[in-house]
Amino acid sequence: MSQPVQRAASQSLISKYINKETLKYVFTTHFWGPVSNFGIPIAAIYDLKKDPEMISGPMTLALVMYSGVFMRYSLAVTPRNFLLFGCHVVNETAQLVQGYRYLNHHYLGGKKADATDANVAKTA
Repeated sequence: MSQPVQRAASQSLISKYINKETLKYVFTTHFWGPVSNFGIPIAAIYDLKKDPEMISGPMTLALVMYSGVFMRYSLAVTPRNFLLFGCHVVNETAQLVQGYRYLNHHYLGGKKADATDANVAKTA
């Protein structure tokens, strides 16, 4: 491609995606609220690798309810905030997995199975 054609293509791309409406959106809480909120699901996904003994059942339940409420809220406001909705879908999923791990470990025999596996590994 020649230099003028490249410049025209990049100018077209920039004018299409970087305009007043986009900049106005980026400088609102409709954008920065969900972006800053993504720390919660990222931490929850990271915690999926940790020992189930460290999971707090009440906190996990609170975060499941929190994300459920805000998923509904993100679609009830005008304009709809799909970025916030996506953030809470990811968090809801991660927290439900954490809740399953908690229940399995504490109430469904996961703790006993872990102890049995540890004893078998010691004798082997």
